[in-house]
Amino acid sequence: MSTTVKITAAEVNKLRQATGAGMMDCKKALVEAEGDFDKAIDVLRKKGQKVAEKRADRDSSEGAAVSKINADQTEGVAIVLGCETDFVGKNENFLALANQLGDIALTVDSKDAFLAADFGGMTVAEKLVEQTGVIGEKLDITSFEKLQAPFVGTYVHINKIAALVGLSAKVDNAETLVKDVAMQVASMGATTLSYKDFDADYVASETEARIAVIEKDNIELGRLGKTLKNVPQFISMAQLSDDVLAKAEEAAKAELKAEGKPEQIWDRILPGKMERFISDNTTLDQEKCLLDQNFIKDEKSNVATYVSSFGDVEITGFKRVSVG
Repeated sequence: MSTTVKITAAEVNKLRQATGAGMMDCKKALVEAEGDFDKAIDVLRKKGQKVAEKRADRDSSEGAAVSKINADQTEGVAIVLGCETDFVGKNENFLALANQLGDIALTVDSKDAFLAADFGGMTVAEKLVEQTGVIGEKLDITSFEKLQAPFVGTYVHINKIAALVGLSAKVDNAETLVKDVAMQVASMGATTLSYKDFDADYVASETEARIAVIEKDNIELGRLGKTLKNVPQFISMAQLSDDVLAKAEEAAKAELKAEGKPEQIWDRILPGKMERFISDNTTLDQEKCLLDQNFIKDEKSNVATYVSSFGDVEITGFKRVSVG
């Protein structure tokens, strides 16, 4: 290696701008490359590969969630750029990188295509390796979700959760609707749109498991002399057939009769009792199904009711990604 090559501050700064590496790392790379800019980049990449190999088994459970929507709001993407520590995950340069990656992710259709996409003359996968060397922590794309619809919106919660929601049409105040529902998705963690999406075997196994948990809790509550929890017969609207609802109504009428309530006022009382029966026996839907969840901005209403207040529009789908 020549000892006469002088590295200027401008050359170091140019390499820093191109790679994000620290000043001393850039200077060392330029010295090793004898001032050749492209070779210096290769030096830094090789350093990144070595660091990446050493940290391959590390858990990239921190990071940043970002989302991007295309210009006509018909497609969105949400990704998580993972790292090892919350300190790095909050760094401005790291967040800038996550947003750059989000812009690229919007142009492709899959995670594999995303990792193979161009990022300033290298692939996204190579950029992650390079930045692993720069930052000193394992970087990884831990989540990648895309959504297409006639109208797509998003909500991001402090760079930790990103949600996408698709609408069947762009109605008046669609921006408000889609943001509110995306906020619901981010906050409440629904996994499906409707109870109609559930597999019968899944509902059966969940019913058994949930009843077992409540019965176990009741043993302890009984021992302590406390009020026991209600043990539901069902947990999803998928189980509430017309026959089941008819029997529940008959049981409610029998209860009103036993209480001595006059028949002429039953019609005013029965709707409330049936609502309570359905609420008590659809806990799975309320937890997992977006449309059946209580709306976070008005718990007297569910999401489906809120959506219907905007007119002829439906939720066509949603995606959610989160750090960790």
